[in-house]
Amino acid sequence: MKRIVVGITGASGSIYAKRLIEELLRLDLEIHVIATATAEKVFAYELDLEFKSYMEKLRKQYHQLILEENDHLFAGIASGSYGFDAMIVMPCSMGTLGEIAYGLSKNLLVRAADVALKEKRPLILVPRETPLNAIHLENMLKLAKMDVSILPAMPGFYHKPKSLEEVIDFVVGKVLDHLGIHHQLFQKWTDH
Repeated sequence: MKRIVVGITGASGSIYAKRLIEELLRLDLEIHVIATATAEKVFAYELDLEFKSYMEKLRKQYHQLILEENDHLFAGIASGSYGFDAMIVMPCSMGTLGEIAYGLSKNLLVRAADVALKEKRPLILVPRETPLNAIHLENMLKLAKMDVSILPAMPGFYHKPKSLEEVIDFVVGKVLDHLGIHHQLFQKWTDH
């Protein structure tokens, strides 16, 4: 079973994280979820769901969901020897992106990203910020040069979405594509 770490920050776009976690669980993968304190507040505000209650509900249904505490730096995923397969930060705030770019491992989310970097494991950051300033762009370039995948939450429209859910599924599907995880969240481009 693949082991995926999902980090959630306080950037707008909690719906992306919610949908990603649901899809990874449906695919029967082991998921470690870390949310910042601000992420929990934004999740509740944007989705009208209390974060920990929702995660507990999912955990009762999917035993492979592990909710990590962001201040618990003794968690397994804080060590390179733990062996997770990939990490996704979705949505990723520019503050967290900057901390990852400069190795400021002050919490579990950033430490797990640092582990992914040092162990050469796939790390995908999904920023949801606009407009971008020069600092944001420089930090993204710095990370891209370290083989971090920067996958902004920029949906395509060639699949002709009919609902907000289809737009969200497109972005989540792109993340799964990047990890080589088969899904049917949107219809892929074909010859027309």
